[in-house]
Amino acid sequence: MLRRALRRHPRRLGAAVLLLSVHQACEALVPVAIGLTIDRAVATGEVPALVLALLGTGLLFVVLSQAYRFGARAVVAAWWEETHLLRVELTGRVLDPRGLADPPPTGELLSTATSDADRVGRVIEAASVVVAGTTALAVAAVSLLVVHVPLGLAVLVGAPLLVGALQLLAPLLTRRTATQQEDVARTAGMATDLVQGVRALRGIGAEDAATERYRRTSRTALASTLHAARAVGVYRGVTTLGSGLFLTAVAGTAGALAFDGQLSIGDLVTVVGLAQFLAEPIGLLGFAGQKFAEARASAARIAEVLARPVLTAGEPGHAPSGGGRLELRDVGAGSLAGLSFTASPGQLVGVVAPDPRDADALVAVLAGRLPAADVRGQVLVDGADVRDLEPAAARRAVHVEPHAVVLFEGTVRTAVDPDGTAPDDRFLAAVRAAAAEDVLTGHPDGERRAVADRGRTLSGGQRQRIALARALLADPPVLVLHDPTTAVDAVTEEAIAAGLTGMRRGRTTVLVTSSPALLGRCDRVLLVDGGRVAATGTHAELVDAEAYRTAVLR
Repeated sequence: MLRRALRRHPRRLGAAVLLLSVHQACEALVPVAIGLTIDRAVATGEVPALVLALLGTGLLFVVLSQAYRFGARAVVAAWWEETHLLRVELTGRVLDPRGLADPPPTGELLSTATSDADRVGRVIEAASVVVAGTTALAVAAVSLLVVHVPLGLAVLVGAPLLVGALQLLAPLLTRRTATQQEDVARTAGMATDLVQGVRALRGIGAEDAATERYRRTSRTALASTLHAARAVGVYRGVTTLGSGLFLTAVAGTAGALAFDGQLSIGDLVTVVGLAQFLAEPIGLLGFAGQKFAEARASAARIAEVLARPVLTAGEPGHAPSGGGRLELRDVGAGSLAGLSFTASPGQLVGVVAPDPRDADALVAVLAGRLPAADVRGQVLVDGADVRDLEPAAARRAVHVEPHAVVLFEGTVRTAVDPDGTAPDDRFLAAVRAAAAEDVLTGHPDGERRAVADRGRTLSGGQRQRIALARALLADPPVLVLHDPTTAVDAVTEEAIAAGLTGMRRGRTTVLVTSSPALLGRCDRVLLVDGGRVAATGTHAELVDAEAYRTAVLR
């Protein structure tokens, strides 16, 4: 992944490497220019030579500053573009119609798509800095060779040895950074889950337990962050100490040579200036090593998400043809143990599951949220096995509206009609069938009423009805609704039951619910007990069964 990041930005990376190398070379030549000015202009007192030296030094600084300006711009552009590409790739993988097997928690995905993608993008900066720093060391070494061969050889040998010794700490940085990123992502994931489920936690009185669990996880993340920070501190400290000792050795040797008359004043200034400058490229190489270590750990986390298997792998272009006949044959998944039933076009079929696990497993199977290998038996739509369908086609044929409503930021109109293609009459018909007219009429903006992310600006009942209107407007051949009226009152529930009957005429509708109002409108009701159909009939016929009566009439 790191090699790919470097390969797919050849122009910007090439420009960055060239310009930053020119910048570092010019930086290395500044002490040389000062030394030449002293020996050939100041010491001789020649005014023309002084003017020429000053003009040359000024030109050197112009090239130096502009090379850095445009080189840094190329680095940042390539870095941010790579970060963007990684985020798009991660988003596409998470939103793949085929589904993602065992996806990480939302908070971890958010951390991966932000912090980790940014760290991988910075490998471009690190690579540019490596080349630029190496160029600076080479120019400094050659300049020292011209001034004094032994000094130049010492730099040519000592600088690579120092940089190589610093890289021995890189694996430690990678390990500690990887641990720290995992712990922080886990904490972010838990924080996201807590924010989303705060109402449920309050409802069951579990706030204190959840807070304590988050506190423990947060302390672990803090400890690993400090552990990683200590490693980074040691790395930077060793880099600074090593470059300082190296500088001292070179400058001290130059001073001794000047004292013995082997170096001129200008040569001494050049050597001392180069010795001071050497701390910069050595520091840059140490910085690059740190960034490479961080990028390697982040790349491993991103690759792990991208490598997760898909849930389904249907044939492209293969779509069911027919009116929407749904048939389950001996389906086993989770708590389901050989569930079989048929729902024909025009039927409103209710499913009552006293055990919530059976309802959740059925909805997960129909929604395609389980890996194909974990589902036994067959789920057929118009005679076609959904495992053989192209994922997008399967979702167009079977639309599952889960109990946990998800609304995106926008307006009521865009929440119900995301692609904006529905005529006004169909939009209003769906809203009326979902008994959601008051969401429009109760606000001065009507259908342009703002909806915040996840529908936070709406009540629970309003969110539920808007999501139902969205599902009805989609008008799929098979519509599966999981507890669509748990947040509304009895009068509204009756209105929704009537609206469903009219809006879904001629279509196949499966209601996984325990609502008597909805079940009373169903053509047929299935009682699922022990993972299979235990009884079939109308709502009126099944109320005499104790298990059904307990689940529905409570």
